[in-house]
Amino acid sequence: MRLSSVYRLGVKELWGLVRDPMLLILIVYAFTLSIYTSSKSAPETLNRAAISIVDEDQSPISSRIITAFYPPYFVVPRLITLSEVDKRMDAGLDTFALDIPPNFQRDVLAGRSPSIQLNVDATRISQAFTGSGYVQSIVAGEVNEFVNRYRGETPVPVDLALRARFNPQLDKGWFSSINNLISSITMLSIILTGAALIREREHGTIEHLLVMPVTPLEIMLSKIWSMGLVVVGASLFSLIVVIQGLLEVPIEGSFTLFAIGTILDVFAMTCMGIFLATVAGSMPQFGLLLMLVLIPLQMLSGGTTPRESMPAIIQHIMLAAPNTHFVILSQAVLFRAAGFSVVWPQLAALLGIGAIFFHFSLRRFRQFLR
Repeated sequence: MRLSSVYRLGVKELWGLVRDPMLLILIVYAFTLSIYTSSKSAPETLNRAAISIVDEDQSPISSRIITAFYPPYFVVPRLITLSEVDKRMDAGLDTFALDIPPNFQRDVLAGRSPSIQLNVDATRISQAFTGSGYVQSIVAGEVNEFVNRYRGETPVPVDLALRARFNPQLDKGWFSSINNLISSITMLSIILTGAALIREREHGTIEHLLVMPVTPLEIMLSKIWSMGLVVVGASLFSLIVVIQGLLEVPIEGSFTLFAIGTILDVFAMTCMGIFLATVAGSMPQFGLLLMLVLIPLQMLSGGTTPRESMPAIIQHIMLAAPNTHFVILSQAVLFRAAGFSVVWPQLAALLGIGAIFFHFSLRRFRQFLR
């Protein structure tokens, strides 16, 4: 193997990428706008939920309930009539519609247990589930304070002192930005190497390589280092400029350790991209094959759903996927400031899985060239 040939072939791959505007747009979008919008999008917790209130009681206690709903959890409530409830819910204008019945205050002061109807648009599942509990808690709190004639906290037998580590504000945007970065690294590593190989087949330049004094190993290594360099460079740029700069997500751990983990993950994923490209006959087939592989990798790696919540057999199977170990490593390093002594098992696993992928991809690539 000649390193000069690997270097020149890699430079050729980079020039080919520069001449492909669609892939360049995909790289820029995946590591900038996609990460920023995913972090700033509507969170799973309640955020500016639309609520309307039918006040049939017109009493001081109903006024207290109305003024208790305010941003950022809810928009300012809109007062409507009873006949408007169904129309607004059908039109999707309200997520919650609260109906305070007549004589509500009188029944409360008389010691009865009056009912308040809450209509919920369950199609907005991210807000409907948590929002119902918020509404119930707010209404119960205002009623209790009105009956007790003072505002105060209900004494509890045990005081739970909450200490939220690694994410004190419980900001979902911190987690989603890092998770989206990991997904972009996985996706682009496979796409760029696979597209580079299929592009040569479609343009007929693969035949030119076969008559040159280069080996399949040199060709494969050139694609791995060139496309890997693009992905690693874009990911570090995104981490520093977009996540730490624009989104102001505090990065506690070592950038060097994260970069090493990224290089190992990209190495394994680029080998997988070459393997998939040798199986697919064309770019459309590669795209379909990519969907079958990429979606399970991202959904079951532990980035979207905690691995502990998955069946045991799925947890064991996904240990063969490199991005499972990369998710564990990234969250440990970037959020918990873990050192090498903590994440070395993940680094070793990434190196071992990458070596296995490289071996099988090289065998398949040699058969592909024949």
